[in-house]
Amino acid sequence: MKNKHLGFGFSTRAIHHGYDPKDHHGALVPPIYLSATFAFPTAEYGAACFAGEASGHFYTRISNPTLALLESRMAALENGEAAVAFSSGMGAIAATFWTLLRPGDEIIVSQTLYGCTFALLHGIGEFGIKVRHVDLTDLAALQTALGPATRMIYCETPANPTLRLVDIAAVARLAHQQSNVTVVVDNTYCTPYLQRPLELGADVVVHSATKYLSGHGDITAGIAVSSHAIAQRIRLQGLKDLTGAVMSPQDAALLMRGLKTLALRMDRHCSNAQAVAEALQAHPAVQWVTYPGLASFPQYELAARQMKQSGGMIAFELKGGIDTGRRFMNALKLFTRAVSLGDAESLAQHPASMTHSTYTPEERAQHGISEGLVRLSVGLEDVADLLADVQQALGKCARAVARPTLLAAHAVK
Repeated sequence: MKNKHLGFGFSTRAIHHGYDPKDHHGALVPPIYLSATFAFPTAEYGAACFAGEASGHFYTRISNPTLALLESRMAALENGEAAVAFSSGMGAIAATFWTLLRPGDEIIVSQTLYGCTFALLHGIGEFGIKVRHVDLTDLAALQTALGPATRMIYCETPANPTLRLVDIAAVARLAHQQSNVTVVVDNTYCTPYLQRPLELGADVVVHSATKYLSGHGDITAGIAVSSHAIAQRIRLQGLKDLTGAVMSPQDAALLMRGLKTLALRMDRHCSNAQAVAEALQAHPAVQWVTYPGLASFPQYELAARQMKQSGGMIAFELKGGIDTGRRFMNALKLFTRAVSLGDAESLAQHPASMTHSTYTPEERAQHGISEGLVRLSVGLEDVADLLADVQQALGKCARAVARPTLLAAHAVK
């Protein structure tokens, strides 16, 4: 009964997969199991659960009926065999790293990463794991970097905050020439609605489910999706013993509620972001704008091939750099100045001083995060209102940039 929805479309699976109301007294919405522990019918059954010989629930840090339904649903959406739920995206990433890497191993990572992931990699480097940043858009560079100690390749695509893409299929083909290399992709920006890395050859997909998967900014959550074998290792080592980063049943229920509208929300995020990106690109105050849906995007063809739509995230820089960028952010009235992304509300933030402040200035320059870069998470508001807000803020920036030029011209006279 639990797999009867596998042949249906994305939204049908997001709403129905793994659940039948008649198995739960007719309840249309899945119940929330708040129990931390579960009773054993016999001592022998309890021993079998702890030995991994029985699949029943016995302690919520390892499994819980509400979490199990969410995990089944996420595995179905990513076209994976199994999933593990976590209390945050960083919990999912840390548990995956600590489970699959050992001292003496090497992990190859893309050049630009979320600030906390970057900091985590610095941390695991202190435990004898070699971390190597490689331009994964350069397959020759990746081929050169791969060595006998390489055990994992990790990337975000699109990357946070630069939106740089990685060709998942090409990287996976190259990586799997060595049988012991695991390819892990952070799919937070796209969600499985826009991109499914496992179908392109990746071995593990991780998400900050706090973002688009939830979509309402009211929980923190993480997900890892993979094969049954890898997911079980991550559950019993990375989750159970190494991090304890278990998601609460209440958050699992909220996340499943978010999944029901994921396709609808992503369509709106994408269409709104396309309009905002085009408006930014056309404005004379903008130095550059990066968005996968613009023909000027350097990896436009890859985006069209790898992603169903272009996503809801935009990176750009204004003429005048960081000072003008701050002026723009402070002038916004509808966009909220806040970190995170993927909420119904449109958000604006400055990565260099916020989400990526764990990088040194030299590291930000090396990894393509300019000091004046502004990141927009375009929400679900009416697009006309978003465009009006962006235009009025840009207008104030344009006047501020023009003013010194005029003063200089008068001084010359």
